[in-house]
Amino acid sequence: MKLRRLLDALSVYMPLIVLALLASGSWWLVRSVPSLSSTLANKPVRQDPDYRLSQFSVKSFNKDGQMTREVSGESAQHFPATDALHIEKIRIFSQNEKNDRMDAQAQQGIASDDGTQITLLGRAQAIQYARDTRPQIELHGERLVALPDEDKVVSDDPVRIIRGRDVFTADSMNFNSHSGEYLLQGRVKGSVMPKTSKP
Repeated sequence: MKLRRLLDALSVYMPLIVLALLASGSWWLVRSVPSLSSTLANKPVRQDPDYRLSQFSVKSFNKDGQMTREVSGESAQHFPATDALHIEKIRIFSQNEKNDRMDAQAQQGIASDDGTQITLLGRAQAIQYARDTRPQIELHGERLVALPDEDKVVSDDPVRIIRGRDVFTADSMNFNSHSGEYLLQGRVKGSVMPKTSKP
């Protein structure tokens, strides 16, 4: 009988005991989570490279399995502080759905983690090859910024453009490789050669 009365008493107070335990657990969780978050937030970002590559090549393909982009280099280091890959002797091959081909290279390159921007530094050049009636276009400068997803090459530094036999220089450039159009600003100079008629 005593055992039965004890069990009846416990069954009456059991919900209160469970609620008290849950409240204690919630209080501990609320106190612990902010300290964990602040510890992670105050953790210094790693400044040195977290991985290195040597003689590497990275390729991208479209849904049909056609290669659209290849980035290669002699060596590379990834810096988590800036989410960027620093590449030595960078080379880029790209081709869009219209089969417009462009190759680029430079002494150094800095590529964002998502691949939306690649900065070419030191004797940078990009060549869009001739197709149909459009002549070959060459872009030269000490700093060129490739935006692959936008089919653009831009620069805020002096550039030299060779279009067929025509030559232009400018202080800045915005080149659309999809349309073949480029916007030149600053001190713009050009040498336009007359078209030669076919015999």
